[in-house]
Amino acid sequence: MWQADAVALADRVDELVTRIRCAEAELGAALVEIERRGVDELFGYRSVASFLADRADISAGVAGKLMRRARELNADPALAPAAAAAAREGRLSNPAINTILDTVRQIPDEYRADAERELVTLARTAGRRQVAVLGAHLLGRFIPDATSPPTPERQLSLRRKRTGVWELRGRFDDETGTRAHAMLDSLTERRSDNPRSPRERFGDAFSDVIDLALNSLELPRQSGRRALTRVTVSIAGRKSGTGLTCLDDAGEIPAADALIHACDGSTISAVPDGESESQDPSRLRRLMTAGLRRALHLHGRGCAFGGCHRPPRQCQGHHIRQQSEDGPASWESPVQLCGYHHRLLHGLGWQIHITPDGLAESTPPTSHDRRRKPDRNNVDSPLPRAA
Repeated sequence: MWQADAVALADRVDELVTRIRCAEAELGAALVEIERRGVDELFGYRSVASFLADRADISAGVAGKLMRRARELNADPALAPAAAAAAREGRLSNPAINTILDTVRQIPDEYRADAERELVTLARTAGRRQVAVLGAHLLGRFIPDATSPPTPERQLSLRRKRTGVWELRGRFDDETGTRAHAMLDSLTERRSDNPRSPRERFGDAFSDVIDLALNSLELPRQSGRRALTRVTVSIAGRKSGTGLTCLDDAGEIPAADALIHACDGSTISAVPDGESESQDPSRLRRLMTAGLRRALHLHGRGCAFGGCHRPPRQCQGHHIRQQSEDGPASWESPVQLCGYHHRLLHGLGWQIHITPDGLAESTPPTSHDRRRKPDRNNVDSPLPRAA
């Protein structure tokens, strides 16, 4: 019974939509007739658009657009007579009508009837997006130069605000935008443990793109060295993970975030907090060497977090034995993690360790699982570790 009621409701909506479309078509025909007879003589208005704006309580701009569409559908001769006939039957939506008119308006007179017929035939059964695609195709067929506008200039600005947040804005051509969207979309796979909004996941994906670019062997070098970010942190902050650190001498970030940079190879400098401490030269180097990264790629097969499918090229290095515990950056300590799970381990109480059989196990905090049941990634079995 509920399904029958739903079908009846859907049919009722379709019926009402058709009535609305028919009424709009009749309204357009009546407005053109008023204009033909003379709106000034009939009602004392200077234009039919002003008359419509007053009667319908709409803005002059909206009334002007409606009047223009009414003329192109109902004038003698009409710009699109086939579209007008379909509109009177209630078969066309207003966006589809606008697309048809925008297209046939640009097509030469000798081809206009054929183009309109194709558009109306499709619009009777398809949506406005399909009609727009066909319209672009017809413009390319009848006036090829019309669909070859100059490629828009690519623009991008990246600005750091006083709050420490970076603001990114840009404009790209359709090809670049499509490729960028496909790349970001492929990196924002949905996870049951990621409640972030689509925009937030796109932001995470953009951060992953930066990591991929920095790991590329084709990235241009700066002063003969691979592009990198330098983090300066006090020795006390490095041990405790608290406080603020200096990022590339431009701004400050939490020390906990600095440790994430340090894991994956950004140059990290430790500075003394007082006269009693000396500079620690062992920290003034890259912690994730090229050789260690290659070994991780060969062994780990991707993110070590349980259930994650991110491949090695989308992962960062993470040191299980942190430098604050005096653990060296050796073969036994680092694993690969995607950016999302790397942040979980550094900031939300997750832990990870290597089991005797060589697999990484991630242990959730009690807020996530009271039993703290470990989970391991068995998607791709890693290669055995060297003895």
